[in-house]
Amino acid sequence: MQQYQTILFDLDGTLTDSAPGILNSVRHACRKLQLDMPEEATLRRFLGPPLPSSFREYLHLDENDTARAVAAFREYYPEKGIFENEVYPGIPELLRDLKAAGKTVVMATSKPEIFAKRIMAHFSLEDCFDAICGASLDESRADKGEVIAYALRTAGVKDLRNVVMVGDREHDVKGAARNGLPCIGAVYGYGSAEELSAAGAVALAGSVQELHALLLEN
Repeated sequence: MQQYQTILFDLDGTLTDSAPGILNSVRHACRKLQLDMPEEATLRRFLGPPLPSSFREYLHLDENDTARAVAAFREYYPEKGIFENEVYPGIPELLRDLKAAGKTVVMATSKPEIFAKRIMAHFSLEDCFDAICGASLDESRADKGEVIAYALRTAGVKDLRNVVMVGDREHDVKGAARNGLPCIGAVYGYGSAEELSAAGAVALAGSVQELHALLLEN
């Protein structure tokens, strides 16, 4: 595989297993709005896509109730859900090895940027990134393609020939493609090999160790 100089990383399902906090926050929102509690399979569809679109698509909420659900989610998440989260084993070593090899490492997540920065600081990983970029709280920047474009601008990346995205859902692959980038699928996360391959991932990593090899050992 090509040697990449700049690596963009998704956060949820790629760097950390954040499912418990996200799902608990969705459950809190459902209780607050007195909605029927979704089945586990529906809840897990919230892992990866932008939050407002998930409430609209998976719970069939209108714009007003979507705004209320997002607000309720953010009652729970910043205080509790944000830290119901674990870094995948091997990720700190991967990030530090990339930096030691002189790579540019950038986060591009659909999670609001303020939360992404808090999470990386909590796990003492913020220094592993040249830039930590995410969605805006006001939803003016929420689509994954928009977030990736913003991350590239923020990091000052202009030559895209040696840039790759790493993510675990089809939104990462398609958002990368809209910016002219290839994407490596992190199958150890929340998406399947079938989902990522169908979206156009150029390679699949079944473990963090496989991702390490793809990015550093070619």
